[in-house]
Amino acid sequence: MTCEYLKKASLTSTSDASEVHEIVQSILTDIEAGGDTKAIEYAKKFDKYEGNILLTPEEIEAASALVPEKLKQDIQFAHNNVKRFAQTQKATVSDVELEIVPGMIAGQKAIPVDAAGCYVPGGRYSHIASAIMTVTTAKVAGCRHITACSPPRPGVGVAPAIIYAAHICGADKIMAMGGVQGVAAMTFGLFGLPQANILVGPGNQFVAEAKRILFGRVGIDMIAGPTDSLILADARADAHIVATDLVSQAEHGYNSPVWLVTDNRVLAEKVMELVPELISDLPDVNRENASAAWRDYAEVILCADREEMAATSDDYAPEHLTVQAEDLDWWLDRLTCYGSLFLGEETTVSFGDKATGTNHVLPTSGAASYTGGLSVHKYMKIVTWQRATREGAKPVAQATARIARLEGMEGHARAADVRLAKYFPDETFDLTADE
Repeated sequence: MTCEYLKKASLTSTSDASEVHEIVQSILTDIEAGGDTKAIEYAKKFDKYEGNILLTPEEIEAASALVPEKLKQDIQFAHNNVKRFAQTQKATVSDVELEIVPGMIAGQKAIPVDAAGCYVPGGRYSHIASAIMTVTTAKVAGCRHITACSPPRPGVGVAPAIIYAAHICGADKIMAMGGVQGVAAMTFGLFGLPQANILVGPGNQFVAEAKRILFGRVGIDMIAGPTDSLILADARADAHIVATDLVSQAEHGYNSPVWLVTDNRVLAEKVMELVPELISDLPDVNRENASAAWRDYAEVILCADREEMAATSDDYAPEHLTVQAEDLDWWLDRLTCYGSLFLGEETTVSFGDKATGTNHVLPTSGAASYTGGLSVHKYMKIVTWQRATREGAKPVAQATARIARLEGMEGHARAADVRLAKYFPDETFDLTADE
């Protein structure tokens, strides 16, 4: 059976890349040439903010005092979960060494990058959780310097809860600057900051394009598009919960795709009936986003069986993948392409977005087919080393010389030759390459 689309998207999540690229490239060029002064000009223009760019300890303390105690406890709860999960991830990478041949030892070291720049969205929504996810993992990885950057609101500044979260999670500096200018400031080392070695965190299409352009001179977590989510549901799924979960992710933005893949027509039709009702009950801004996302980008796909459902899901390679179906172990073993997987009705993407401990900075737009999300590993360089005794170098040098000559790389071959001649002057070696 070929999958049947009960609802088909009329648009894709791809933005007008050429126009965005030109705008972002122009801003980056201006700021790189003009430094702090030009970055402040753009902050005044786009952020409409004229306060301190780097928050002082007094400003951080004052902002933290504005955060309700219960919210502080919730932020600390989420921070502890993210920290513990990151520490467990870090333990999976260790320094190792192996004696390749007698006397020739090769090794691996995991070294954290020096400076991390963490972008925390603060425009439409105050992404408290993004501060927790990005700063905590950088701290656990062992980055020497962490800058948290978030767009200020006119006359208000950065949201107090973002400041509090970034501070308790380990940010060394908190910067009140958003958009391309914030990304540029961290990359170019403006305002006395160290130049970032890596940029992480979600953002709008301009932030994403800035990271794309700068990638190479600075590392990035990923090039992210609009957030997307897919739900796999069978006949036993609760239609109301499925519909609620779809709406919860559609509210991210007008172009945030949500997909339902099922083998049950009754469930699919019930969910399609419920979603508009649930959207209409949202607050204004959330309703606008979710309505547009559902109307233009959402899809409902009917499959023959669970194998076809799984294959469809792998083709989409969603950022968030939820399974509300029987035999969760089968799905865990079978599914291969997703940013983060949520097994069973008892968990939801919202849990992962805010407080479970797994990271919510995840691959979008099908990138989950080849990469995972943000983790401590993204902040770490896995480098190698080697050392040898003269006897240990002997067989390696002979093989190197012959391989290099076969490749036509005589200089490489001679680097091996000179060692053999020095260390074993009384021996003769066949170092020619036999075609």
